[in-house]
Amino acid sequence: MKILRYLAIVMLIGIVSSTGIAGIAFSESHNVAPLTAESESPLYEGGDTVTIRGAIKDYDRTDKTAVTVIILDPLGTIVSIAQVSPNEDTGEYEALFKAAGPLWKLSGEYTAKVKYGSQPAEVAFQFTGGVALTCGENQELVNGACIDKEPSPPITCGPDEKLENGVCVPKVTTEEPVCGENQILVDGQCMDKEPTVEEPICGTGTVLVEGQCVPEEAPEEEGGGCLIATATFGSELAPQVQFLREIRDNTVLSTASGTSFMTAFNAFYYSFSPTVADLERQNPMFKETVKIAITPLLSSLSLLQHVDIDSEAEMLGYGIGIILLNIGMYFVAPILIVFKIKNRK
Repeated sequence: MKILRYLAIVMLIGIVSSTGIAGIAFSESHNVAPLTAESESPLYEGGDTVTIRGAIKDYDRTDKTAVTVIILDPLGTIVSIAQVSPNEDTGEYEALFKAAGPLWKLSGEYTAKVKYGSQPAEVAFQFTGGVALTCGENQELVNGACIDKEPSPPITCGPDEKLENGVCVPKVTTEEPVCGENQILVDGQCMDKEPTVEEPICGTGTVLVEGQCVPEEAPEEEGGGCLIATATFGSELAPQVQFLREIRDNTVLSTASGTSFMTAFNAFYYSFSPTVADLERQNPMFKETVKIAITPLLSSLSLLQHVDIDSEAEMLGYGIGIILLNIGMYFVAPILIVFKIKNRK
């Protein structure tokens, strides 16, 4: 009987231990997020390579969906985007970005938003290679944006007091001296005003440095991939993708109006391009259809290689001309063809 009792106690201890270990393993496995994201460094300077990596829990290697990584500046503007394929064995991913170019113009907290299918993740990092965001005298910086300060209540002084520098002080009955035209009253004495030096107004393409206008250096931009073109032609090194990048960097971004256009275009283009690029990788027939559809667009953009754009007006003129040409090719021409076919019947 004692032997049976000892055996029962040993079995009970084994059951309790295995249940506790299984519970710990279950809780640890369920504390892992479906999609993780982290930055290799919390702080980057201009020209550094920003590395965003993470892992996908329960990754299915048969799923060809890519991981989309979008970099946003302190104002929430898209500065770069990339799509990377997860490791088939581990489900881990890594995206690299060059922290350089006119879109990386602000210093502060940047956010990397990661998306895999319907699973989101994000991570923040600091960038010091741009210009610090400064607010006006009556504004303050809150969450990367300048907002108006709440006005302070007015100070009411007594009948024998006056307001000086925000403080009520007793009134002085002595008469203050009257200063000349080029003098100011300081602590009851007339002092000569400091001569003011008017700063020169610099033209387009120049900046004010130590009181002189000097040519502005145009920074080189890297990053911000053409997702649809890359998926269509198979590589970022394809001639068509390199052509689009050269048009963007050397022509469009060389003017202020072109830079403003690219900022607005990026917000629209990157809202759907990751989905289109994923569909191209999963469906070869759709990929060939997209290749045929964007060929006229590439042909029209090649016209910009044969013109000299030296001013904002020329950039606007040629840009509007290219847009109208594409509207004619993609919309007006098909409508005219349909009408002619109907009239023949």
